[in-house]
Order: sequence, then structure tokens, then C-alpha cells
Amino acid sequence: MARWLPRSTDLTRFCQKLNRVKTLEDDMMETSLNRCLSTVDLTLLGIGGMVGSGLYVLTGTVAKEIAGPAVIVSFIIAGFASLLAALCYAEFGARVPKTGSAYMFTYVSVGEIWAFLIGWNVLLEYMIGGAAVARAWSGYLDSIFNHKIKNFTETHVGTWQVPFLAHYPDFLAAGILLVATAFISFGAKVSSWLNHIFSAISMGVILFILIMGFILAQPKNWSAQEGGFAPRGLSGIMAGTATCFYAFVGFDVIAASSEEARNPQRAVPRAIAFSLGLATGAYILVSMVLTLMVPWYTLDPDSALADAFYRRGYSWAGFLVAAGSICAMNTVLLSNLFSLPRIVYAMAEDGLFFQVFSRVHPRTQVPVIGIVVFGVLMALLALIFDLEALVQFLSIGTLLAYTFVAASIIVLRFQQQKVDAPAQPAGRRPSPEASEGPATGELKEYESFSDKLQLVDGDKSKEQREPGQLKAAFEPYLEFLSDFYPGEVVTIAVVTLMVSAVCLCSILVFGNTHLHLPTWSYSLLLVLFSLGFLLSLLLIWAHEQQRSTQTFQIPLVPLSPALSIVLNIYLMLKLNYMTWLRFAIWLIIGLLVYFGYGIWHSKENLREPKPQRVSARYVVFPSSSLEETVQAVQPSPQPAAGLPDADTEESKR
Repeated sequence: MARWLPRSTDLTRFCQKLNRVKTLEDDMMETSLNRCLSTVDLTLLGIGGMVGSGLYVLTGTVAKEIAGPAVIVSFIIAGFASLLAALCYAEFGARVPKTGSAYMFTYVSVGEIWAFLIGWNVLLEYMIGGAAVARAWSGYLDSIFNHKIKNFTETHVGTWQVPFLAHYPDFLAAGILLVATAFISFGAKVSSWLNHIFSAISMGVILFILIMGFILAQPKNWSAQEGGFAPRGLSGIMAGTATCFYAFVGFDVIAASSEEARNPQRAVPRAIAFSLGLATGAYILVSMVLTLMVPWYTLDPDSALADAFYRRGYSWAGFLVAAGSICAMNTVLLSNLFSLPRIVYAMAEDGLFFQVFSRVHPRTQVPVIGIVVFGVLMALLALIFDLEALVQFLSIGTLLAYTFVAASIIVLRFQQQKVDAPAQPAGRRPSPEASEGPATGELKEYESFSDKLQLVDGDKSKEQREPGQLKAAFEPYLEFLSDFYPGEVVTIAVVTLMVSAVCLCSILVFGNTHLHLPTWSYSLLLVLFSLGFLLSLLLIWAHEQQRSTQTFQIPLVPLSPALSIVLNIYLMLKLNYMTWLRFAIWLIIGLLVYFGYGIWHSKENLREPKPQRVSARYVVFPSSSLEETVQAVQPSPQPAAGLPDADTEESKR
């Protein structure tokens, strides 16, 4: 029976496969894609990806069904949480100017399986985002013609009464997605110019909505007679915040496009900051106008803004808003269809997804196969699924990606920078510092015992500590942590921090409702998990960070990413159980794809360590006494051809 059990070495090797990180090229600016996008192009991509979806899809839905006029507060909280995540994306996008967004960021810092799962969820995020906006686009166009398109489809095609599916097939939504797919296939520059045109129209419509809306505003719509400002209290505000995250996924488009930016180190952080600031201001003002024009409980979730103008007697204004919103949602469709194939391209290029999606058209320099295949899949989603179910499903994937990117920022900041050793002249022995290599948690090899003695003497003289090492001020109090490899304690602390955040948020969300905890145990658990979170944070802070680089860096690390983590987890737990069930099913499908294909075809799996020319090998274990811990490893009995054995080499010295 025991012989069928896996050996510990096999399990260790398997875990190492799952957690291996991506090896970046020396020249990260080299790409098969076309670097043609400027800061303005990226900013308008971000605005186009956020403004249409938030203003014309979610404002009416969240205000009527979840938060009431307090949807304004929901957007403020969602904007703040998105800002923390956006700063993390900005740092990664500037340091790693490669397409792939959250998938790539997780792959270079955390590990392969986590990167694949994030990428797998980002794929679903973009597919659902495009399908949801296409259905909203169809609904707005239908409202212009007094729902004649909907009535015709229901009469001649029929209706469905199936949960989570639309009442009727939306051929118009599927058709617009197919048309947008065709335009995206022509290349990044064509997509950018189309986005410029639609974004300009969208901004004009927003200005018109704000001016006319404040003229028609009635403060009594926020009064107690109409239900008050927050009819469903704090719970409704936070539940609305989780759904409002859908409005802010657009800045992810900027990070996904960094491999096509001319100067990503400068353009990506600036574009993310500009687009997120403008979009957040637009959400707050338009939500205020909408709930002041008409009572919140009378809003039409499908076309709230246009319907509000119709009901106030300005039918011409409602027609203008509906037409402008269609142009705005075109930018969202372009943003989603622009980013989705590039995520797929990054995964396929790394070998984790089917290789056919890594092919780039030689003339347009875009992954055409990925654009066509996923454009068709997005059209099928828009054809049959319900908008509300799609939006709820999207929030959890976005929040999960934000959480892992924030954790990746902490891990990356406390890792030692990998610098290639300079080339050595022929016949010359490399220096001890060059032979040491980066601190990867593996046993180190040296050519001779004297090299190790020189290394130890050199280490003692160093005053400047490397990233991931304990700060000198904390060494007398945390001396037992000095035996760990640089960055190892930080990684453990990040995992502990995330577990503490999950437990803390679970108590906050379910403690009084589902778990029915008594007051004393509720308070005790809150204190314990808060202490675990704070202690993990302090332990991370007690270690040295990487010093400032020439690219953008998020301030207040590890505090800012830690706040992003806890807020994202809290919002995830506010989503309903059916969203989690569908999410779990999607994850299981992703794991089948990874273990059936990705883990075997990964490019990191094909990388074999190059043999090193060593004459005598010593394995050095960290301890206080060097003489007691250096163990000689016997050389191979059959030395490689052309190389002298260890004894001969030592005698020559």
C-alpha cells in the first residue's frame, strides 16, 4: 500500500512546479505586437472602458434595487478601493511592460498556478463585461424605437422562462459584438481611432446630462417621504459597492495594453491616474443627477437616464441621451474586445493556454485568432444570458484579480532584484559574489572553501542590507528571523495577512446574520483576527524593501496593498451565494484545463538549468558556526569529458 503513495520528494517537486515564477526577458520592450499607443490613447481606452458601463448600465440598477440615492456613496467607496488597486496595476505596468495584466503580474511574483487562475478569471471578466454592455446597448437602442425590436423578437422567435437566462434571445446584442470584433481585427491603431471618436461623443453626452440634470433636479426626491437618502442603510450601500466595481474595470484595459505602448514606464501610470479620476467624478455626479431628477424607486433599470428625461417631459433630451449612450457603450465593447485577446495571447505565449492563440497576424500585428474566437463566444453570451446575472458574476473575478495583484506588489517589493552576473574572461574563476546568485531559497554552490570564506568576510563588512532582509533596528528583538532566506518571512507574512483578512471579513459579514454569534464571541474573534492582520503587516514592514527605481512606485507599502486586500475580500463576501457557486464551477473548469494542458506545455517547464563547471562542491546551510555547517559533497565518480577531476584541480591551485 505504501509504495502507491507519492514520495515526499515528488510532492516537493510538484509544489515547485505549481509555484514557479515567470522568467522575464532581458529586453522587456521587445515584442511581436506593435508599440503605437500614446498616453492619450491609453487614457481614452481607460475612460471608454469605464464610463459607458458604469453610467448607462449600473446607475439605475443599483439605485433602484440595492442602495437608493446612496448609490453615490457606493461609487465613492468603490472608487477608493479601485484607486488602491489601480496604483498596484500602475506600478506593475511600468515595471513589467508586457501584456497580460493581472495574470502577468501574478506570474512574475507569486507563482504559475495562481497566475493561471487569475488569467482564467480575467478571461471570464472580459467576456461577461462585453456581453453585459452589448445587452445594455441593445436595450437602449430598443427604447428609442419604443421596444419594437423586443416585441418583434418575442412574437416571432419566442421567450424563455429559465433562471439566469434572458427572456428572449437578443440578436441585436450578438450582432454588434460581431461587428466590433471585425473592426478590432484591423489592428491597434484602427481600434484606437474608433475609440477616440466614440469617447468624444460620450464626454459630450455626459456634460449635457449634468447640465440638464441639475436644472431639473428636485431635492425632495431625497426626502424621507420618498424613502430617504439611504433607504436600505449601510448594508445596502456596501452591497451596492460590490456591484459598482463593474464600473471601474476599465483601467485594467490600460495595463493589458502596456505591451503596445510607446513609453509604458511613463504612459501607463499617468493614463491609469487620469482615466480613473475622470471616471469616478463622472459616476458621482451622474448618480446625483439621476436620483434628484426622479424618485429612485421609479427608475427603469434597463435605460434609467433616458427614461428619466422622458418622464420629465423632455423626450428630445431622452432621445439624445439614448443615442449618446450607445456611442459610449461602443467604447466599452471596443475596450473589452481589445483586451481579451491580449490576455489569451499572453497565456498562450507562456504555454499555459492553447498555442494557437499566440499567433500574431504579420500585417496587423494583432492576435487575430483570439479576437475572432472570443468575439464569437462573447456574442453567444450576450444572445442568451440575463444582464443582472452577468454583472454579479463579473464583480467577483475583478475583486479576486485586485486582491492577487495587491499581494504580488508586497511580494515583489521585498524580493531581491535579479541581476545577471557579468561575463567572466576565459579560464578565470568567477568571484564569490557572482557565484552566489540571487537568494532563491535554494542551496548555494561554490568552487572552493576559500571562496566561501571570502564571501563570509565580505558579508560582514557590508552595511547596506538587501531587500527582504530584516532591518537592523529590529534584529535584536527578532533575531530568530535572521536564519530565513531574504523574502521568505515576508511571503509567509503575506499569506498570514490574507488568511487573517478572510477570517476578519467573514466575521464582519456573517457574524450577526448567518452565524448568529453572541456579542462576546463576535467581539473576541474580531480582536483576534485584527491582531493577526496587524502583526502580519508589522512583520512585513520590519524588513527591507527594494530601493526606489526610475519607474512609478505605489506609496505606503505594505499599508496601501494591505488595505486593498482587506477591502476587496470584504466586497467579495458581500456577493450572493449563487455568484460564488458559478465562480467555483468556473474555477474547477480552469483547473482541468491547467492540469490537462498548461502545466505540461508551460515554457517554464521546458527551461532546464544549465550545468555548472565546478571542481569541488560545498553545500552551505545557514547557522551561527560556519566550520560546523560546511559539508563537503563528493564529486561525481565519472567527471564530464574534457574536465579535470576535483583532486587534480585542487592540486593545481
